[in-house]
Amino acid sequence: MKILYVDDEAINLLLFEKIFQHHFDVSTAISGQDGLSILGSNTNIDLVITDMRMPLMNGLEFIKEAIDQGYHHIPFCILTGFDLNKDIQEYMNKGLIRKYFQKPFDKSTIIDGVNDVIDNH
Repeated sequence: MKILYVDDEAINLLLFEKIFQHHFDVSTAISGQDGLSILGSNTNIDLVITDMRMPLMNGLEFIKEAIDQGYHHIPFCILTGFDLNKDIQEYMNKGLIRKYFQKPFDKSTIIDGVNDVIDNH
């Protein structure tokens, strides 16, 4: 299973990749724009996890842009250090976000959540 993880902090990208490299094929992007570029050049992304708070393009803006560019078939998840807010909840209610994960994350929660999303997609 190929996962794209989008986060503006390089250390988070490195940690995510190291922690999950034995469970998933992980690609990383340092920004929403970088994430869109990776989506455009990789037709085999099964799921995207994005940070919420990023400069220039936050997680919701990234998801909306990705869907507008035709990636509506890919499930999107949010991983954030902030509480679930009304905007994230609205995207979840619309089915645009499949899972909400909170930082600091628990490895097994991410693995179980990703598998659940893929199994029910």
